[in-house]
Amino acid sequence: MISENRILKLLPFLLVSLIFSGCSRKEPIHKSGFYFDTIISITLYDPSKTAELEHCFTLAQQYENYFSTSKPDSDVSQINAAAPHPVQVHKETLELIQKGLSYAAISNGKFDITIGKLARLWDFQSETPTVPNAEEIAKAAAAVDDRKVIVNGNEVTLTDPDAALDLGGIAKGYIADKMKEYLLSKGITSGLINLGGNVLAIGAKEDGSAYAIGIQKPFDETGTPIASVSIKDQTVVTSGVYERYFEQNGIRYHHILDPDTGYPYDHGLLSVTVICDNSVDGDGLSTSCFALGLEKGMELIESLEGTEAIFITSDEKLHGSSGIGTDIPFRQP
Repeated sequence: MISENRILKLLPFLLVSLIFSGCSRKEPIHKSGFYFDTIISITLYDPSKTAELEHCFTLAQQYENYFSTSKPDSDVSQINAAAPHPVQVHKETLELIQKGLSYAAISNGKFDITIGKLARLWDFQSETPTVPNAEEIAKAAAAVDDRKVIVNGNEVTLTDPDAALDLGGIAKGYIADKMKEYLLSKGITSGLINLGGNVLAIGAKEDGSAYAIGIQKPFDETGTPIASVSIKDQTVVTSGVYERYFEQNGIRYHHILDPDTGYPYDHGLLSVTVICDNSVDGDGLSTSCFALGLEKGMELIESLEGTEAIFITSDEKLHGSSGIGTDIPFRQP
């Protein structure tokens, strides 16, 4: 039996598949897999590139082995286990940690990669999640502080054993970017990469037109989009309360946690969708803007070149940044 949480994880994949299907005259090649507890789907429009398509999933496995918090031999698990002592890691892990630290700075600490123990405490991946004990939440939240991460050469030190790294907030975007970088190096100019809702376009469609990417209507289980955007060679990334959540005593708890309180953010947002060039930035920005709230999050988006966003508030109203509908074709059903 598939749990409600698992069904919700599949929806972004299904939504993009519905909009993307039938968009090209050439027969595509396609493959899906399951990594980082989400579906990865890649579609290419060159039937001769099956080896390259397969290699993308080798990359997915490689990066999961580096970044996973559940694999004891991963770089991240070794950093957590060794704290407060340094650990040598792969250059990709260093890159991702440094990117995470940059978003901690941009978001004034609202995005924090040392949230690992707090995230595990809530355990939204469980089939039967429950609200943790208040004292345990307070203790785990007190340990969240990105200043406890020290990068020195190829070594990373987590200075507090009570803290734990978790790169899940930006790992999918990073992996999508690396897949695209590899495919471009192999001469592939048209395709779509979807890592559990992190959608990254390679160029345009075969006929030169844009990809239409649906934005999920929050909590809608039919896959009906609330809107769509058209992109070429860009990424669309969403962070939302409907991705992982549970209800207890009539209260809904979602997985985007406030490191200051230890509880899920509660400021009237259902989701934030970011449209930009790199998926890792889309990941970091969508979470950061959700954490900052509508007003401050929109200010951040407007301060960045080549970046747009759509915020959906609890009344299901859409709030687009200044380029939405002009620089980026935008449609509401």
